[in-house]
Amino acid sequence: MAEGFANLYGKDVLIASSSGLAPTEMVARETIECMRENGVDLSNHFPKPYDPFLSATYDLIVNMSGYDLPEPVDAPVRNWLVRDPISQSPTVYRGSRDNIERQVMQLILQLRRELRGPAPKAASKNR
Repeated sequence: MAEGFANLYGKDVLIASSSGLAPTEMVARETIECMRENGVDLSNHFPKPYDPFLSATYDLIVNMSGYDLPEPVDAPVRNWLVRDPISQSPTVYRGSRDNIERQVMQLILQLRRELRGPAPKAASKNR
């Protein structure tokens, strides 16, 4: 879900890829359907395993697993608390999706601010 939102909304500041500590064989149908409701097509996505030896190639790792990442971890890590919706109701899927979308948008906005640099100081007039 996060990869889909990040690549949809944040192409100007990031390139997202996803992987999992214990990936399933395929993206759950419920995930594809719930993301489609928000205009994100995951039908061509597939689960990939996390490879800690690639961590040095990343600028940032967002960990949503709730578990520590295996070593080595050679990139900054942000831990996001996200409920795993697998085998849950559509309501849980939508809640997880909306939570992920909010966090992805916050990250994108932060990256955009960082790229712009500090805001110019307002000029003051003496009267």
